Amino acid sequence: MRAVVQRVTNASVEVDGAEIGSCGRGVLVLVGISPTDGDAEAGWLADKVANLRIFPDDDGKMNQSLIDIGGAALVVSQFTLYGDARKGRRPSFIRAAEGPEAEATYEKAVANLRALGVDCSTGKFGAMMNVSLVNEGPVTILLDSEKQF
Repeated sequence: MRAVVQRVTNASVEVDGAEIGSCGRGVLVLVGISPTDGDAEAGWLADKVANLRIFPDDDGKMNQSLIDIGGAALVVSQFTLYGDARKGRRPSFIRAAEGPEAEATYEKAVANLRALGVDCSTGKFGAMMNVSLVNEGPVTILLDSEKQF
């Protein structure tokens, strides 16, 4: 499972011109699922996102988590995080999970994040979406359950 976690002032996602999800101060999480991902990886991602200390404390140091600040999350599926562009000019997406299996793992990650007490909004799995955000900092963190980066 891969994720791009961006600390945001606010973020929103639209499908067909209508806003379907948004959050205020917190994180935008773009999530990619591989065929080997399951419940364990969904739990790992939720725990990591909820407890990642990327928010400033009173001294301005990144010492507080999403839970500490009572922040929200907007979680958007993005299979292109498993795009491989090392050869040629067109990325290959063979390492991205497909359809129902990927959606189930994505939904499990969102459910786990909510179970940790995080107010969570989502995009629409598999849809063409427009995502807007104000990246605070900017702070952007890459996560990979296989620890490839």
